[in-house]
Amino acid sequence: MADTPDTPGTAPDNAALAPERPAAADIAPSSAPAVWRPLFNPWLIAVVVAMAAFMEVLDTSIANVALPYMAGSLGASNDQSTWVLTSYLVSNAIVLPVSGWFARALGRKRFFMSCLVIFTVSSLLCGIAPSLEAIIFFRVLQGAGGGGLQPMAQAILADIFPPEKRGLAFALYGVTAVIAPTVGPTLGGWITDNYTWRWIFFINLPIGILTLLLVYRLVDDPPWAKRLASGRSKFDYMGISLLALGVGALQVMLDKGQEDDWFGSHFIVTLMILAAVGLLSFALWEWFHKSPIVDVHLFRNLNFLGANVMMFVLGILLFSSLVMMPLFLQSLMGYTAESAGLVLSGGGFLLLFLMPVAGVLSSKVQARYLVAFGWLTLSVGMYVSSRQLDLQISFLSASLLRLIQVFGLGFLFVPINLTSYIGVPTEKGGNVAGLVNFMRNIGSSVGTSMVTTLIARRSQVHQDYLVAHVTRGQPPFLNTATALAARLNASGVQAEFALRKAYALVYQSTIAQATTLAYVDTFLVLAAGSGIMFVLSFALKKNQPGAGRVVME
Repeated sequence: MADTPDTPGTAPDNAALAPERPAAADIAPSSAPAVWRPLFNPWLIAVVVAMAAFMEVLDTSIANVALPYMAGSLGASNDQSTWVLTSYLVSNAIVLPVSGWFARALGRKRFFMSCLVIFTVSSLLCGIAPSLEAIIFFRVLQGAGGGGLQPMAQAILADIFPPEKRGLAFALYGVTAVIAPTVGPTLGGWITDNYTWRWIFFINLPIGILTLLLVYRLVDDPPWAKRLASGRSKFDYMGISLLALGVGALQVMLDKGQEDDWFGSHFIVTLMILAAVGLLSFALWEWFHKSPIVDVHLFRNLNFLGANVMMFVLGILLFSSLVMMPLFLQSLMGYTAESAGLVLSGGGFLLLFLMPVAGVLSSKVQARYLVAFGWLTLSVGMYVSSRQLDLQISFLSASLLRLIQVFGLGFLFVPINLTSYIGVPTEKGGNVAGLVNFMRNIGSSVGTSMVTTLIARRSQVHQDYLVAHVTRGQPPFLNTATALAARLNASGVQAEFALRKAYALVYQSTIAQATTLAYVDTFLVLAAGSGIMFVLSFALKKNQPGAGRVVME
């Protein structure tokens, strides 16, 4: 690989304007990174763009707990209300990989501000929507606007910081991508319980308006971005159509698969075929197209391909554990949504500490070693979870277990993002950010569907095994049921009903144990997946810590 820096140069430590800035037309791509400086302190810009990304990521999870309230308020069923989530995820996923093209065509700042306007206005429209059909339509608009916020925020950070500070900048961005999904359900539940579900959308308005004004004032396009924006390229209608078909079918399939019994449903099989045909055709079309809307040629860089695969798996692991812990605590342990959220909050605070640590270490340690350490500790954390999870777990133990689960995540997000930029030209930063975020989002959808399916299927397997040992011919069962019936009778239950209720309680306990064993199996699968990624980490290229360069071997 070429020894090409992937950063626009050294950022100032104050808000002073650079002395003289050559015209964009006079700057070649190779020389532009050496002279360009952001107008304002890069950390101030980083906070602003991270705030926009946080707002967008938050909306992927904040509406989850409010779905029953929306269904009741809008006269819809619970199944119909899930389209409020699916519609957002579909449009968001379609825009993510094409955001680089829009940034080149419109200018990054202009595209970023346009996405903010669309996201903020559609949030207002979602809040005042009079029907389910209206809110689904507005959620499509909101997802489309939000789809450009994450990759543009990451691309801006990659440009305004020098390599030695980029790790810390990505740590700030990582906080938005990892913490926002954690606090989303808890915040959404609190707002819904104390106010109304409409306020989960209205809270975006002041943040969106403030962020828009700050972006307009603080953010400036680098010269190469301005030059690219000045050269208009034809819009690839065929490419975007194939992408929409493939990604849309994939997202709906993942969202509805378990509900419709996966491949036992003709609807799911049809979606699978459409997703496969659409995505494969899209990749081939973009590969040979003169002006592709997604630069799929980046995947010829094996290091970039490896980083995207790892970001995909990271999305699976992040959202799998994020779904499993509150689901276990609420469905089997009787926790409220607020109590389950408190268990997750400890992991969020730990990540707030670990992300900056990983950012600092990235300037001193090779990225692939940090990635390997992250996967190893994540694999250990998932294995420990499979050993410690049971129906007697306390609140404190569950909170500590969550800390163990997320520890490895703190050492993955930043170095994987850094690795994805190694050997990639500076002007391709928007494409890199769009594809990396796209892979993480698709991974999160796959992870959510995967764990819900594994838990459901493995629960049935363990239930069949356990129920075979819970029969009237088994002395342990008879002794347990008789003793329980006697206790129920002593507490006031009539004798003829006490034995029946005892049987029901034993069966209920059997189902709970079978489901717990399914969670154990799922954590073991996640541990194995993390272990595989640990081995693959060493296939990543060496980089010079803090310089964003590949070390030729």
